[in-house]
Amino acid sequence: MKVNYRFGFNFPNTTQIQISNMSPTFFLFLTFTTIVTAQSPPATPLLSPATPLLPPATPAAPPPAPVSDSCNGIFLSYTYNSGAKIPPEIKTDPTQQPYKFKSTLLVLNNAAEELKSWRVFVGFQHNEYLVSVSNAIIADGTASLPGPVGNGTIFAGFPNADLQTAIETAGDLNQMSVKVEFVGTQFGVGAPDVPMPEDVFLVNDGYVCPTPTMQGTRVMDVCCMKDLNEITNITVPDQFLPRQNGDLTIMYDVIQTFESNYRASVTIENHSPLGRLDNWNLTWDWMRDEFIGDIKGAYPYTRDSSPCIFGPQGTFYQNMDFSTVLNCERRPTIIDLPLDMTNNTQLGMIPFCCRNGTILPPTLDPSKSKSAFQIQVYKMPPDINRSELIPPQNFKISGRLNPDYTCGPPVRVSPTQFPDPSGLPGPTAVSSWQVVCNITQTKTTIPKCCVSFSAYYNESVIPCPTCACGCRGISPGACSTTSPALFLPSQALLVPFENRTTLATAWAHIKHRPVPNPLPCSDHCGVSINWHLLTDYRNGWSSRLTIFNWEDAPFVDWFVAVQNDKFTPGFEKVYSFNGTVLDINDKNNTILMQGLPGLNYLVGEVDGANPDKDPRVPGKQQSVISFTKKNLPKIDVANGDGFPTKVFFNGEECALPGIIPISDSNRMRVSSLILAITFVLILLQR
Repeated sequence: MKVNYRFGFNFPNTTQIQISNMSPTFFLFLTFTTIVTAQSPPATPLLSPATPLLPPATPAAPPPAPVSDSCNGIFLSYTYNSGAKIPPEIKTDPTQQPYKFKSTLLVLNNAAEELKSWRVFVGFQHNEYLVSVSNAIIADGTASLPGPVGNGTIFAGFPNADLQTAIETAGDLNQMSVKVEFVGTQFGVGAPDVPMPEDVFLVNDGYVCPTPTMQGTRVMDVCCMKDLNEITNITVPDQFLPRQNGDLTIMYDVIQTFESNYRASVTIENHSPLGRLDNWNLTWDWMRDEFIGDIKGAYPYTRDSSPCIFGPQGTFYQNMDFSTVLNCERRPTIIDLPLDMTNNTQLGMIPFCCRNGTILPPTLDPSKSKSAFQIQVYKMPPDINRSELIPPQNFKISGRLNPDYTCGPPVRVSPTQFPDPSGLPGPTAVSSWQVVCNITQTKTTIPKCCVSFSAYYNESVIPCPTCACGCRGISPGACSTTSPALFLPSQALLVPFENRTTLATAWAHIKHRPVPNPLPCSDHCGVSINWHLLTDYRNGWSSRLTIFNWEDAPFVDWFVAVQNDKFTPGFEKVYSFNGTVLDINDKNNTILMQGLPGLNYLVGEVDGANPDKDPRVPGKQQSVISFTKKNLPKIDVANGDGFPTKVFFNGEECALPGIIPISDSNRMRVSSLILAITFVLILLQR
């Protein structure tokens, strides 16, 4: 039985109370429904007149619009979610106390065009050690996870790198945005303080990001807009990004594809006028448990299939003979083959392969500025189909005594068309990705070569700076890492550093210069270069450049480049090398020198004539360089204009002395007899 009762109340609007009897057990349900009517006021209420009346309800204020709604570009937001102290407990130095942290990076495309291959810099500044990242990878090849990111890191989208627009998706946030979840460790920032990054900005070309703003203490956001002043000439189809320029590029071209594997061509090409690689090592990260079945034109540094046999690969490929598989590492290292493997039918026969890891700058030899190999890659579920092609990530390339390269993420570009010997249109890659690498020179970069200065008007050589190429592994107190290097007599340049002590200290006593205790540490450089100011006359001047190789291995096709805005316009000739002036960044201030044909081989350090007594002898090459003062009336050679401001060996920038030789007209002249006696005493002490 259902009984309806209607009561009237003197509210601004009539309200209903419904009493229902649904069963023998009586239940009372009160339902208040405001009904706006135009009828007359209700009759006298049944409730007591003393019952207080309720005030009219105030409408709730609408929630504020999200900050992202005001951004018509790429909206970035970094949110610190939580953190807690973790062991060990450091009481002596709070800055070293570790804390776990969790945070989120939001990348939202509110612009009118698709954002392809998004990349965002997060300026971590608390010695963060990142343990895991979702929906992104570290994009510059500097680290793998887990690993340190305390100096700030660029992240790139993976596996989905493109963010579509609201127009294309009818406002579908799943396609317009991505949330990157960070889990890691930071040091020294505990509650109530919040370890926020220093900066967050979009790295993609063509966008301008202002300084981020804080929303409270845990949220940092910024709106990055398209740079209207940037001019781009994009001639490729819309689904591909244009190919970029860089000091070095790596093309990853899939040329054949099957259900369970594919074959890719990897091409490394040098575009820098001074950069080069020797004995290059190329590494990357497989993201989907891929492994290398075969390589032609290169070889893995480690041949090991055991991770596949005992991993998921062995479970899936149960009938595969893994003894023929070359490498199953998640981060393999690929090395070049020697020259004599070029025509090997099993390992070689790939254009531009097998050069012992040497890639020259195009300014020296365009035909040797490229290296290539082919690789067979086996895939794992759920990627077992022809069309599922995912390139490796986190590329890194390095060499022996070469510049440091920082590489970006692989970017999908238009498929590469390969040349055909017949002259007909060549085959086109199935899919192509480009990796752009640029030479980096940071404050923490340790040089690998150094320069000493000397001049005809001063008997002392200003040697390479102390610890010019680092002093790692030196026992405390064994030598001084801060004392300036002792001046040397010219003959000491041919003597290894560990054998120079007697010469250097004797020369300091002769020149009445202080000798620190402990003595300065070595420069620890594998290659040193001496720049000697040879002559200075009315119409011109000359210098002598000498290269010393202190390493055991030789350098083939070596080159040296010197820069100086003042003396380069007067360059005339190099007598024992090939020399030419290069235009770099619209400046004609670089002289490039290389060995003549047949003399471009800088040998390594070898034993002396009598190994029991004589020190080892470095490989050495030398040439005189002449300059004119024509049209350069203000050049002051002896007071600094005759010394280079930058010196490069094989593309690596060398450390320079902090001072130059000065003229000393009142110096004591040391006779050849005194020098001869000094060296005789040295020999007697051996």
